[in-house]
Amino acid sequence: MIEEFLILFFALILDFIYPFHKGILLKLHPVYTSFKLAFKLYKPYASKIYGVLIWFVVIFSHILLYYLIYILIMNNKILSIIYLGIILKLSISARLLIKTLNEIYKSFKEGNIERARFLTQGIVRRNVYKLDDKHVISAAIESCAESLNDGFISPTFYYTFLGPFGALFQRLVNTLDSALGYKYERIKDVGWFSAKMDTIINYIPARLTSMYIILASMLLGYNWKNSIGILLRDRNKTQSKNAGYPISAISGALGIRLEKPGHYSIGENLKNIEYEDILRARNVAIVSMILHIFFIISFSFFVKFLSDKLW
Repeated sequence: MIEEFLILFFALILDFIYPFHKGILLKLHPVYTSFKLAFKLYKPYASKIYGVLIWFVVIFSHILLYYLIYILIMNNKILSIIYLGIILKLSISARLLIKTLNEIYKSFKEGNIERARFLTQGIVRRNVYKLDDKHVISAAIESCAESLNDGFISPTFYYTFLGPFGALFQRLVNTLDSALGYKYERIKDVGWFSAKMDTIINYIPARLTSMYIILASMLLGYNWKNSIGILLRDRNKTQSKNAGYPISAISGALGIRLEKPGHYSIGENLKNIEYEDILRARNVAIVSMILHIFFIISFSFFVKFLSDKLW
């Protein structure tokens, strides 16, 4: 169990020190390489069967490569912990999310709306250059809630049960959805399986994330009761079966309406959305991450306690 904690904390330290990959380290990152490989194999208007083939080739070629490297060093405890910590670090993205939200907030505060749009465009799919300022803020907060799940809660959830390769698997599945999981005619069939697997793999973590958001809101003095109410009412408004959970929870906690024009409107306009809400959303994300780490540690001790008692 000590090794698992060392791997986790080493990964968190690495993520804090080096949140943004660039240069050769970016090109070797599994998110980058899996995304590139998926697009290299992608063919417009290809079948669902071909999409399943792409998914298996991309996912398992990466898992196999990283596992073969692990086999070469597994007899060395120190090297193994370092290597597995790196794998976990490559599967999470906590500091980058916080840093991006800080930069978006700073840009709004300085009146540099174009920079705020540019930064927000980097974390959302929709075209923010067609949106007004309020909807850009909404997009940033929605992405905060989704990325909290996809980039931290979900991979570390699978780390708890399946180790670093479980976290890597989740990250690769999420990347394939980002690469191919669109509704456009030319890609919808080939990306169908990638989108479906992302829905399945993130089903439990998304709901867990919404619970963390409610607890974090309670600790921060935000409107946690409204968070529960909006979650129960609006969680199914998004096209994604998972995204609506953290988005509706954070909308209720902050007392704002989050809206993707032409797709959904979540929450109530209890107060006008403003750029300061980006920092409040960031605070919710940070506390949620801390709560999740506490859960991982507590769960591990509980499992060890049970195993000692039973065996």
